[in-house]
Amino acid sequence: MAGLVARFTSMPSFEVARDALGANALIVLHDAARGRRVRIAHRGATVLSIEVRHRGRAIDLADGYRDAAELDARASSRFAVMVPFANRIADARYRFDGTDHDLQPGVPETERAARHGFVRGVDFDLQALSADDDGAEATFTTAIPANAHPGYPFAIALAIRYRLDARGLTLEATMRNVGDDAAPCFFGWHPYFRLGDTPLASWELQVPARTVIAAGADYIPLAGAAAHVPIERAPPLDFRTPRAVGALELNHAFADLASDADGLLRSHLRDPSSGLGLALWQERGVMLAFTADTVSRDVRGSLALEPMESWADAFNRADCADAIRLAPGAERRFRCGVEFEIA
Repeated sequence: MAGLVARFTSMPSFEVARDALGANALIVLHDAARGRRVRIAHRGATVLSIEVRHRGRAIDLADGYRDAAELDARASSRFAVMVPFANRIADARYRFDGTDHDLQPGVPETERAARHGFVRGVDFDLQALSADDDGAEATFTTAIPANAHPGYPFAIALAIRYRLDARGLTLEATMRNVGDDAAPCFFGWHPYFRLGDTPLASWELQVPARTVIAAGADYIPLAGAAAHVPIERAPPLDFRTPRAVGALELNHAFADLASDADGLLRSHLRDPSSGLGLALWQERGVMLAFTADTVSRDVRGSLALEPMESWADAFNRADCADAIRLAPGAERRFRCGVEFEIA
């Protein structure tokens, strides 16, 4: 009819949706054009799955929690957001600005263990959710109030932003000190990856590290300079050139990572038989590789590549003091992510 103009509204290439896992609210980021989907729980801002298309079928690169019971139990800290500290604190005690702090007062020496921060079991608020032709993203927020946890009298506001775009999945953590005093605080992420149904031993790993961190049987780094071991002195742990993981048991932090031309530090994991792979990138910090030998299920069924701002027991180390110190009112960000390398 004359005078009428047809209007067509195109759908964005990327989409967001809400879902649930039992009583747990989820957010789904979807790249419809490439057949990629990421599911994230409000609980802990925890990634549950990273689905990609490979040779005509859907493959989940994430060895995340499979059901609500696993998410609630948080066994093995799968895809944990670790704040205000990552990995372990020796004997759950530390000293900061001349004051001693005890994260587990009254707990017997043989039972003391402080790991992976305070937010794994917290239900984050959803601050923002959006999608357009360039990407889909969700921002989750929470806070660690002053004195909410024994031995941590500091106040931290935390935001976790996930973005799925053509490049892959990006995580940006923003930590802000909302207290009156300087605080020890740093970020770590604990993702577990798997490359289809092939065995971990056959996957090729590359970590561009010049140094490996030497630790004791308790995985606490050795004191002082003894913790810094040039990678040439630890040949079994030298993954600067890609090679099969084999039977090696890894639970090691790698430091002094070499950057690519764009300034990012990339560790690679690849299945040579299928061409399926990924790169875990970060802007700074250390990379911890863990072959999942001590997890509660599917032992050696996946490999954790954990980007962290600093090391285990960083709260107690002079060589980590600058990396973890957050002045009152100050804000610090840490960015990392997953790039999909699919042949």
